[in-house]
Amino acid sequence: MAQSVVVQVGQCGNQVGCRFWDLALREHAAVNKNGIYDEALSSFFRNVDTRGGGDGHIYKGKICSLKARALLIDMEEGVVNEILQGPLRDVFDSKQLITDVSGSGNNWAVGHKLYGYQYREKIVEKLRKTAEHCDCLQCFFIIHSMGGGTGSGLGTFVLNVLEDEFPEVYRFVTSVYPSGEDDVITSPYNSVLAMKELNEHADCVLPIENESLFDIVNKIRQMISSGKLGSTVKQNSLVTSSAGSARTVQEKPFDAMNNIVANLLLNLTSSARFEGSLNMDLNEISMNLVPFPRLHYLVSSLTPLYTLADVNVPSRRLDQMFSDAFSRDHQLIQADPKHSLYLACALLVRGNVQVSDLRRNIERLKPSLHFVSWNQEGWKTGLCSVPPVGHSHSLLALANNTCVKPTFTELKDRFMKLYKKKAHLHHYLHIDGMEQSCFSEAISSLSDLIEEYNELDATKGGPRTDPSRLQIAV
Repeated sequence: MAQSVVVQVGQCGNQVGCRFWDLALREHAAVNKNGIYDEALSSFFRNVDTRGGGDGHIYKGKICSLKARALLIDMEEGVVNEILQGPLRDVFDSKQLITDVSGSGNNWAVGHKLYGYQYREKIVEKLRKTAEHCDCLQCFFIIHSMGGGTGSGLGTFVLNVLEDEFPEVYRFVTSVYPSGEDDVITSPYNSVLAMKELNEHADCVLPIENESLFDIVNKIRQMISSGKLGSTVKQNSLVTSSAGSARTVQEKPFDAMNNIVANLLLNLTSSARFEGSLNMDLNEISMNLVPFPRLHYLVSSLTPLYTLADVNVPSRRLDQMFSDAFSRDHQLIQADPKHSLYLACALLVRGNVQVSDLRRNIERLKPSLHFVSWNQEGWKTGLCSVPPVGHSHSLLALANNTCVKPTFTELKDRFMKLYKKKAHLHHYLHIDGMEQSCFSEAISSLSDLIEEYNELDATKGGPRTDPSRLQIAV
């Protein structure tokens, strides 16, 4: 079985990462009752005997001490220190941490140019060490935010390093985009500068908007408090819930939002960790969902957001889950995929769902979805038999869809408002290696990306013809 390594960068990246590891341990504990280190666990954890000398790595047998295949990076040590003092402290190897004290001051250039070059050797050394502990390294997951300095600047610097050092290993990036009302005034600069790096160096990006996460959390709270659901809701089934996890302290305001992102990553990797009748490898997602190298932004949606205490799942409710995955309310960015153009779509289903259920729902939904003319059958499906804790079944839909365009257009507009006035530019330009051309290149890269989506959108509703075939002269 292949292994994956998680690189969490900056405050947001480490907070989301913390929820991911917590929920992953809870998920494996629910399945692995006999305490044996198995292949499912090895995908994200090492088994280490901490009593002996050396690295104490154990490949099979009883679980001694699980260590996350992770690298934690932050230029402000607060969040990482908090993790190391919390219930997950033993899951992280102290050799896999890189921290500083002063932070990046919400400045992409400080994170990318200053700390990037300062810490490059250390980052490479720790990445290599983590990779050496893998038998078959398949994927790097980077978790970061776009609006701050460390997440956007150093996060994308790490992405470049990964491409240089491990060119054959897939790079999946989970990027949290700031909302329009973000309190970091320079977040449009940081986000657009980071976008250029994502365009050029990532294999797949899962963009997530703070605003959408906030809306989902509110919607769940309203549904539960209004009593509209009739039946009781299983508390540990909420995608915002930490019930049964290692957290004993008071939940933080962002924990519910971070749990949604953690659940997205758990569902994304479920096929790589557990058995199923239709296994989907992570490299298959990139292979099947990214027809053009730069158009690698995948819109994600999660369903269900909660489970009712009634355990009998009528097929009607199962069908509703598939319908929800294509509705605006369940998208992790503010988008409407149904009214935009699909390049491809992946459905990752977990739990007691049959292949026939999957096929029936694809056939039912297909007529209402607009696919590009040359990829009418652009569906990729995965079935994993192990559901998330608290659920009987769940679905993660990943869509390569032109509905991401408004997110990028809005970001470009917010960037231009600042850039036209040259506001706050001096904070960036006094950093060594940072020139004004970095800004013009970044906005040009984003404009080109938006234009590529525009060109695709222009084909929507056109005739469904087969692409012209090569004529061979006889």
